[in-house]
Amino acid sequence: MSATPATPTPLEGVASLYRRFRPGRFAELRGQDHVVRALQGAVQRDRVSHAYLFSGPRGTGKTTTARILAKALNCERPIEGDACNECDSCRAITRGTSFDVVELDAASNNGVDAMREITAGAWHATPGRWKVYIFDEVHQLSKPASAALLKTLEEPPHHVVFVLATTDPHKVLPTIRSRTQHLEFRLLPGEILHTLLADVSDAAGLAADTALLESAVRLGRGSARDALSALDQLMATGSSSSSRTGIEGVLGALVNSDAATTLREVANVVREGGDPEQMTEDLCAAVRQMFLVQVAPDVSDVVDEEREQLERWGRDMGLARTVRTLETLGRALREMKGAPDKGIVLEVALVRLAHPALDQTLEALAERVERLERQGPVARTPVAPLPEEPRRPIGVPPRVETTPPVTPPVTPPPPDPTPRSVTPSTSPSATPPTSDLDEFRRRFVAHVVPKTSRGAQMILGAAHVVAFDQGRVTIAVANEEIRQSALDLGPGVARALEHEWGSRIDIAWIVGGSPASPTTTPTSAPRDIPVDQDDDEAPEESDPEITIHSSVADHLITEMFPGAEEIS
Repeated sequence: MSATPATPTPLEGVASLYRRFRPGRFAELRGQDHVVRALQGAVQRDRVSHAYLFSGPRGTGKTTTARILAKALNCERPIEGDACNECDSCRAITRGTSFDVVELDAASNNGVDAMREITAGAWHATPGRWKVYIFDEVHQLSKPASAALLKTLEEPPHHVVFVLATTDPHKVLPTIRSRTQHLEFRLLPGEILHTLLADVSDAAGLAADTALLESAVRLGRGSARDALSALDQLMATGSSSSSRTGIEGVLGALVNSDAATTLREVANVVREGGDPEQMTEDLCAAVRQMFLVQVAPDVSDVVDEEREQLERWGRDMGLARTVRTLETLGRALREMKGAPDKGIVLEVALVRLAHPALDQTLEALAERVERLERQGPVARTPVAPLPEEPRRPIGVPPRVETTPPVTPPVTPPPPDPTPRSVTPSTSPSATPPTSDLDEFRRRFVAHVVPKTSRGAQMILGAAHVVAFDQGRVTIAVANEEIRQSALDLGPGVARALEHEWGSRIDIAWIVGGSPASPTTTPTSAPRDIPVDQDDDEAPEESDPEITIHSSVADHLITEMFPGAEEIS
């Protein structure tokens, strides 16, 4: 076998390129080296199987290879397992007049009677050494016909070789596949197709330019037969503009999410005689290639300018939108089967693809999210929140709007004569940065209370800051029981104070005291003042924005039912 495939010898009296330059030897086959090695080696070593299954896309050389195998088996002067293509047997097979080769189109002869007649003749003698039966599109045989063929495949005559060709091997009975040698044919890469078309153009004297050859390769999509047919058509028109399938404009507008232009392009194609269903199939094929270019570039069979265009469109659309486009067009194809107007189905599908807001599927929502992510964060003008009417916590009487009087400086109360009212303390390590009581209360509520434990927060919610001066804070609680609990939790509160002010602050817990400030977030209800509080301990003014809970029970109710209002 030669390293470089030769140009097929033209067949006299035939006009179409794919028939004139049909390969007649293994050496002339291109793009199927694995098949050539298997078959030529088997013929050369006389190890030919009684049945072969050739599968692959259309136009990849399945039937042609079966004829070449028949030539090689009956050639009078074989060359290293290959046919000479010049002897009487080879010429007869090329012309289709040989008694050694029987071809059957299973698509039109799929009945059991035709199969029985064919298999019965397999036992008859033949002029040549081998009798070759070629069944094209064997997957279309009926079940009875497949059963009749299976019986012959199980016990074939010694001088008979069956070659079964199909584009859908999974539709062939597993029992038939198991009795054959399966060889898979592949689509031809663009480089091989371009070389083949250039050689054929030179041999036929066509003088096709590079643009025409590239257009034919693009239309061939890996099929040698389709590429040669496209080259025939392009040479007849003399222009590569006929290579456009009419969907490029539709797909380009769809990528840009331009629904109006998309529908105009569809109308132009239909006006020129295009069929909506065929157009949808072409769009599916193009979007599939776009999908493959993004996910598995090696699997895609598009080349040259078309591949570059699909890569650009794929980057613009993104993988998620490409998948949704492919799924939507596939559903449109199914809906067209019973639709009275197929054009409407296509137009609705394209508009949904151009405007994801019209599609309520999860894929459309994901595409909208992806589009927003590509746009990046959007600067928004902050809007001031509307004032909310504060709610009155449970256990607190309604608020009475009053104008608070001027508050005189608050002097710290005298120390409690009993030792139980003050926690042991040491002198502060540093003087706090401020001694203003209002500022201290604000920071205490906003920054200190949230950093304490849950139990400490409950106690502080029912307490109030009485005084703060020179690194010492006095906090009043409702009763002795709460004060004893506060003494146990005092170290945690002291650590939170030290963390906020950066210095040691001692705490004095007292019973009663002046409820001049809360340790909870201000609300609209006035605080409760214990009725048994001494006059000298009462504050000179009352802050209407402060809420003091008279007991831990009220605070617990507020914690369990936040925002609830007491109904009297």
